[in-house]
Amino acid sequence: MTDGNTSAAGAERREILVVAHARREDTVAAARRVISAVTAAGAQPVLPDGDDELRTALGDVGAIATLGVDVTVAAIDLAIVLGGDGTILRAAELVREGTAPILGINMGHVGFLAEIEADVIDEAMRRVIAREYEVEERMTLAVEVIDAAGTTIYDTWALNEATVEKASRERMMEVVIEIDGRPLSSFGCDGVVISTPTGSTAYNFSAGGPVIWPTVEAIAVVPLSAHALFARPLVVGPEAAVAIEVLARTDGIGILWCDGRRSHDLPPGARVVARRSPTAVRLARLHPAPFTDRLVRKFQLPVAGWRGPDTHRLGVPPAGEGTA
Repeated sequence: MTDGNTSAAGAERREILVVAHARREDTVAAARRVISAVTAAGAQPVLPDGDDELRTALGDVGAIATLGVDVTVAAIDLAIVLGGDGTILRAAELVREGTAPILGINMGHVGFLAEIEADVIDEAMRRVIAREYEVEERMTLAVEVIDAAGTTIYDTWALNEATVEKASRERMMEVVIEIDGRPLSSFGCDGVVISTPTGSTAYNFSAGGPVIWPTVEAIAVVPLSAHALFARPLVVGPEAAVAIEVLARTDGIGILWCDGRRSHDLPPGARVVARRSPTAVRLARLHPAPFTDRLVRKFQLPVAGWRGPDTHRLGVPPAGEGTA
């Protein structure tokens, strides 16, 4: 297993992780193009351990290393992800212990985290090989579950959100929201979403929470179907500690979900604490552009009739255009 970016002869070698679904023909075809470009550039393509279905679907594309078997996470120079936001969240798990940025290639979904669309893969790979990209860091959450006795029984992290939810549809859970060690409000609800700016366009958005620009460091707290007069979305500072206590009188088990990928059962009396994690997720950006343009393009927002500033003088493209 290699743990660096130097070959036996001493020359620099790049090891590039490729993450993709194996059950979509267009995604597999795109992965072949990416792997071929990586190999042609003298770099080593790497697949996650256990992706046997993808290996089979790819066919004969040359030698491919395996993450955790042939190559360590620390050796990965870049992760290229073909798919939607869910696939990018999976890739973020895979490279979390390293420093590799993630380049997302959208394969037909909204793909808010993705940087480019599938129809420009070849140009994107040329720029990736030439290292013509910037790296943008996104804050994440450190999340822990503490039982009624005060013992930490589970800890994890989230790029998008940590959600405390009821486990049974027919029951309501009762919670207390706490900010920085002080109680704010208690109520019955279906759950509470604790979101990063990155996740503000995901579950937080669907639950009626605010869209937060990535350059704003903050944490959003959004109750779900709360039975209370004061249960509005909140935005707190990035260093705040947000806690959700499941009251002991709650009838049944709750559940914690992080990014829709990692979960843990919450018995009555459990306490979920979310705060800023020291480990950020790094995204590779080929086309840095205003977040406003990304919102318009991804959500297909209506902007017809906008006149705006003197765009010819300022060199600003019309809203919704560009490659954000």
